[in-house]
Amino acid sequence: MAEKSGRGDLCSASLQMGGDLEHRSAHGMPGRMSDPVLLWFRQDLRLADQAALGAAVQEGPVIPLYVLDDQAPRQWKMGGASRWWLHHSLRSLDDDLRKKGSRLVLRQGNCVDQIVQIAEETGARRVHALHHYEPWWRNAEKALGKRLDLCLHDGALLLPPGAVRTGGGNSYRIYTPFARAVMDHMPPAEPVRAPSRIDAPGQWPKGDSLDRWGLLPTAPDWAAAFSRDWTPGEAGARANVAAFLDEAADYDRARNLPSREGSSRLSPHLHFGEVSPAQVWRQVAGAPGNATTFLKELIWRDYAHTQIWAMPAYGSENARPAFDAMPWRDLREAGVDFTAWKTGRTGYPIVDAGMRQLWTTGWMHNRVRMIAASFLIKHLLIDWRHGARWFWDTLVDASYANNSVNWQWVAGSGVDANIFSRIMAPLTQSEKFEAADYIRKWVPELAHLNDDVIHDPEAHDARPADYPAKCIDHREGRERALAAWRRISHDCGAINHRAG
Repeated sequence: MAEKSGRGDLCSASLQMGGDLEHRSAHGMPGRMSDPVLLWFRQDLRLADQAALGAAVQEGPVIPLYVLDDQAPRQWKMGGASRWWLHHSLRSLDDDLRKKGSRLVLRQGNCVDQIVQIAEETGARRVHALHHYEPWWRNAEKALGKRLDLCLHDGALLLPPGAVRTGGGNSYRIYTPFARAVMDHMPPAEPVRAPSRIDAPGQWPKGDSLDRWGLLPTAPDWAAAFSRDWTPGEAGARANVAAFLDEAADYDRARNLPSREGSSRLSPHLHFGEVSPAQVWRQVAGAPGNATTFLKELIWRDYAHTQIWAMPAYGSENARPAFDAMPWRDLREAGVDFTAWKTGRTGYPIVDAGMRQLWTTGWMHNRVRMIAASFLIKHLLIDWRHGARWFWDTLVDASYANNSVNWQWVAGSGVDANIFSRIMAPLTQSEKFEAADYIRKWVPELAHLNDDVIHDPEAHDARPADYPAKCIDHREGRERALAAWRRISHDCGAINHRAG
């Protein structure tokens, strides 16, 4: 599916004719259009199952471009870990394009202005791109559509927001009925292979040097270990999907066991669009065993994007207004605790292991993400937004939709969320989900402790001198959180969600 935005109707005509739009040459004979078309990459850094690319290559020479725009997102410009990933993913994309006879043009600045400038320089009349649903991208699409012919295509999600609706015609707010409705439309269409060749323009516009963007940290190089865990790019995404296929049937159980690292580890590849969700669905659904639990995680990703589509401020505003009155601790009071949480020095081994894994690898096991987030919000009574911003800067898979919706789910402030008074017990969770080896890997001060002691060394009088005491007792933290909850809970029975 494609949507026309902007002036003229050439885009609509080319789509209706299967992309084989012709024009008359000076001699009156039909010929291919010679004007180049622009292909605007964003969080869709792939060549396979890329509807915008597929449409562009049928119209004439293609100028693929990526604009590093830190102005449009404002406070949501990419964090440090994501920028590391972006550098390597763009390098990989350019390599892949060159194998097809093309290349990637890089520009920096306001994306709309840069695209219009390239169009003026090259004579391009049309831009193809995939839809994206973060508020800044939606604003940019509207602005660009007023200045150029912009053809927007689906493909970032399984289904675009609004494709499934309630019986009353509204957007779904609750995940379970949303998931059922999406499942009625599955499986997605067969993915489309990358084109064998991409025609180049007669003259390339000038572009920036990727290395000059300074996306990689240098002093210090806190991402030095990232490359041991990750291979950004479309080839790396394909390899990760293939590696997961044998594990998909056991995902329902293994994803909760940090020591097994049973997560798919596909989230950064999906976030940067190095593989389409349709490709992942088709491959995983065809693997041996029942992979329903994992497929529902792909649907959750769609659900999260549907929420930010309906409520663009989900990353900064409580979806339940009653939480605006929550008596969070001021960071001037709680700053020491917040630093302990960020650096993995809380005295709770499972929390500390997760936070250290995050800093070292740019990623954290999904079960541990929930435990660490719950600890910050409830044990430390620190506003979820502070934690979300830290994850935004340190996660290689930092997605505005997923990050915002998941943090508000844990906080209880989201549209469809865990109730605030349901407080995770990190010590119990650690033992229940067999995290001993995970703790040994990421908290080496505790590596010598046996399984009976390592989850709570302080309680067994076995805390090493170089490992911190608990920053707060579990019972004390729980009671403080419940007291704060009681102050606002009388408003929570009839909470109205913020309007989208």
